[in-house]
Amino acid sequence: MMAVSAQSTALAPVPMLDFQREYALLRDELLAAITSVCDSQRFILGPQVASFEAAAARACGVSHAIGCASGTDALWLALAALRIGPGDAVLTTPFSFFATVSSILRAGARPLLADIDEHTFNLSPAAVATTLAQHQGAPIRAVMSVHLYGQCADMDALTSLAQQHSFSLVEDAAQAFGARWNDKPAGALGDIAAFSFYPTKNLSAFGDAGMCTTNDAALAERMVMLRAHGMRQRYYHDEVGWNSRLDTLQAAVLEVKLRHVEAGNTRRREIAALYDTLFQNSRLTAPTTNLGIVLPATDPRATHVFHQYVIRAPRRDALRDHLTALKIGTEIYYPEPLHLQKSLASLGYKLGDFPIAERAAAEVLALPIFPGLRNDEVETVVEAIRRFYQ
Repeated sequence: MMAVSAQSTALAPVPMLDFQREYALLRDELLAAITSVCDSQRFILGPQVASFEAAAARACGVSHAIGCASGTDALWLALAALRIGPGDAVLTTPFSFFATVSSILRAGARPLLADIDEHTFNLSPAAVATTLAQHQGAPIRAVMSVHLYGQCADMDALTSLAQQHSFSLVEDAAQAFGARWNDKPAGALGDIAAFSFYPTKNLSAFGDAGMCTTNDAALAERMVMLRAHGMRQRYYHDEVGWNSRLDTLQAAVLEVKLRHVEAGNTRRREIAALYDTLFQNSRLTAPTTNLGIVLPATDPRATHVFHQYVIRAPRRDALRDHLTALKIGTEIYYPEPLHLQKSLASLGYKLGDFPIAERAAAEVLALPIFPGLRNDEVETVVEAIRRFYQ
């Protein structure tokens, strides 16, 4: 039963995200870890970096984890390690954060796009297969699959396509630390995976930080070299790499938070299930967005970590204005698909090329979800949405 129901009852504010709640729980552990780094004065590739990398590799079920400066750099490192560059193409989704495509451009390759699955919002294997069959031009060296909102893409189908067409499979797992596909962790599903530890992520740093994972020792060694100006031996540069090392302070923070991320992901799934129940009980859901809210879909093969809880909503922008007026946080991930971004006009795509992604951009709305969110706050969000529609 809803905690508040009378139309005239004032609703309490609900934040989209509250960093203070996690920090209050972990403050002593985090400050001890940071103090240890400060006392050591080893700020660049100190022992905490290797320690975190080892722990993260175990969590992801891989042999190698390579820390770097950001999730964007992790995507570039993955492509560079695979020697993807000018004259190559990389196929990915138009419905993702900008770094998914900008990393391909930074590597010197050409981004190609294929539409998404209308239920999961992830890259559609059927659309990938069609693009592969029709493509003429630069060879498609890799497919970059984004595990959007914390749910893995259909890695069974994409792996099958990779085997048929001999391309590398890169996981953009920026939003999916702890997610699984057929009980296999994100990060261990492709040739290389890239993670972001931006402060909003399920596993988050105190600033920018990222990581690549792989089971290929040669690829791992190459990424370690490339993240440090192309050096294998100090001051001897085998290639033109980049300065993309994971700060020791961030590694120390991440190692503390890594011990708690599984519990946080479990709590996120509990919150998502509560949202589902409350929406269904409120009769706000329907099979199509013309009639009501469409709830997030979880593939039965996936273990979703709900980095975001994203509904499809009729009159989305008006609903968001209504919630903002009530001081209830929301966000739109993403309001304009990548093929319509002004800076990517040179890719040659136009409105109508990816209708499923375009429709999603007009309908999606992310609601508050983080481990510290209280059940009564979830009830408040749903009640506020009920008032808008009824």
